Amino acid sequence: MAQSPYLAPGFYDRALAQGRHRDIVGGRWEETANYQMECLLEEGLQPGHHLLDIGCGSLRLGHMAVPYLDPSHYWGTDASAALMLRGYEVELSDKSRLPQGQLVEDESFAFPGIPDLIDHAIAWGVFTHLPPEALPPALENIRRAFPRLQKLLLTVFLAPEDATGSHRQIDGVVTHPGRPPWHRRQSAVEAEAHAAGFTLNWREKWLPRGQRLAVLVPA
Repeated sequence: MAQSPYLAPGFYDRALAQGRHRDIVGGRWEETANYQMECLLEEGLQPGHHLLDIGCGSLRLGHMAVPYLDPSHYWGTDASAALMLRGYEVELSDKSRLPQGQLVEDESFAFPGIPDLIDHAIAWGVFTHLPPEALPPALENIRRAFPRLQKLLLTVFLAPEDATGSHRQIDGVVTHPGRPPWHRRQSAVEAEAHAAGFTLNWREKWLPRGQRLAVLVPA
């Protein structure tokens, strides 16, 4: 099975040296950030909520969510501390609203040091670039670590249940069952969410690159 490019040795160092902190997280910076905020607001996010941005990268969502939320109510995790720090330095206009320590390096979805007061979480474009076996333990960790969680917003690429090979998404991206960008069967995602203790509801809107939005609520 092919490895995610994000896991290749030196990937982040090379991209950051080239000034590509926005490109690393997929480009379409403002467009995607607007979609992220729109989805969170539609799902009831309020300034007083505590938001965890899983795979926050260079703060594509963070640069909008931090000013919206009450101070210190945003937490972010990513596999690369350097990428988060670049976003903090370059993209965040009012750093007083976000202590730098609330950006936590986390390669295994263990959420070290993230408080259990998190009530909303989002993982946007994270599991589209990781193999299918990464999702079940991540969901189990989220369910266990955050007893106050109300909603988890999760994006995935879906393919027909009978698909055996690559699949072209509505936005033109070609996804695959065995290499990035990965797609999943809807029934598999639903079963994994249920096994982790969530009820899953799909939203009808299409997202950039043809991703689909699943909203998981603790059962």
